[in-house]
Amino acid sequence: MEITARLTGDAKVTTVKNDKQVVNFNVAINDNYKAKGSNEVTKVVTYVQCDYWVNPAIAQYLTKGTLVELQGRIGVNAYTGKEGEAKASLTFHVNTIKLHGRAKASDETPVMVNAAVDTVPADDLPF
Repeated sequence: MEITARLTGDAKVTTVKNDKQVVNFNVAINDNYKAKGSNEVTKVVTYVQCDYWVNPAIAQYLTKGTLVELQGRIGVNAYTGKEGEAKASLTFHVNTIKLHGRAKASDETPVMVNAAVDTVPADDLPF
C-alpha cells in the first residue's frame, strides 16, 4: 500500500528489545470530496501512526510538516478505553520512505530509503 501525507510532529526513535531501534511518527492524510448533488466540498483528515524499522537515521529528516510518500502495510489496533468504550487506531508499518518536501525551505534533493538493500549491479537491471 502507498500513501502520501504530511507529518504532524517530529519523528522519535525508540530502542526496544535486543537494542533494535524503531522510528515512530504520525501523519495526516488530507482528502476532500463533493457529495452527489452538492457543490459543497467536504474536507476529511485521517491520522495514521507509523513505524519504520529499517534505518533509524532517517528520523532526522522526518520533521513536522514534511511531505512523505510511504510504502508498507496497514494494521488496525482495537482496544477498550478507560470508560469501557471500544476504540481503534490505524498503524502503517512502513518499509520505504520518500521525502517530497520539507516543512522549511531547503535546497536538498529528495531522499529515498528502501527497506531492501539493492544487491543487483546497475548493469544487470532489465531496463
